[in-house]
Amino acid sequence: MGQAVSKLEQKNTRKEQRERAKKRQQTIRRLMYATGGIVIIAVILVLVLMPKPDPADFDYDNLPTLGSKDAKVKIVEFGDFKCPACQIFTKDVKPELIKEYIDKGIVSLSFMNYHFIGLDSETAALAGLAVYHQNNDAFWKYYDALYANQPPETETWATVDNLVKIAQDAQLDIDFDKLRSDIENKTYAKELKDQMSKVRPLGITGTPTLFVNGTKVGGGNAMQYAPVKVAIEKALKELEEAGK
Repeated sequence: MGQAVSKLEQKNTRKEQRERAKKRQQTIRRLMYATGGIVIIAVILVLVLMPKPDPADFDYDNLPTLGSKDAKVKIVEFGDFKCPACQIFTKDVKPELIKEYIDKGIVSLSFMNYHFIGLDSETAALAGLAVYHQNNDAFWKYYDALYANQPPETETWATVDNLVKIAQDAQLDIDFDKLRSDIENKTYAKELKDQMSKVRPLGITGTPTLFVNGTKVGGGNAMQYAPVKVAIEKALKELEEAGK
């Protein structure tokens, strides 16, 4: 009889232990869920309350610019004339920008150099600056001509002779002798160096990289019209909300 009672007590004790263990597990789960929820809320608060980086600032008045300098949305492209991805931007994105925004005075497009692909990338950049300082409109015609004549990036093609020839073939309204002299003498080397000094602080890692009213749009997004359009519309909405 005593043994039967003892077995019953043991059985009840094990049952109570299992129930207590089950309750502990449930409590732990609730704490984990609660803690996880707190962490998620904390992350959301950090993302919401964390100050956004200030938009990049550019001296738009002293850059080659396509479109109205009074445009509400200003885009700056960092490019390398030897960059195949920049050629894609020029062929696929820029024409849409012109049609939908630039020709309507809503958006302007400015250009800055980030030459990194080859030694002749610098020569091409110097040629672009030389053309710009003679004629802003001629720069954009030259810009298109350079990308239209761009061979594989491994080829050294941006020589002084070829850069002058491309300008002549495009019938630019400039002094070609001065263009040659400016390239050979690196007339705008300091200006190019100043542009290149912006690359690292702005977190630019490749070309093309765009800044839409100072906000970066890089990588594959800069080579597709849809993401660029989204960035423009966002900038326009922010200006509208600010009463500008």
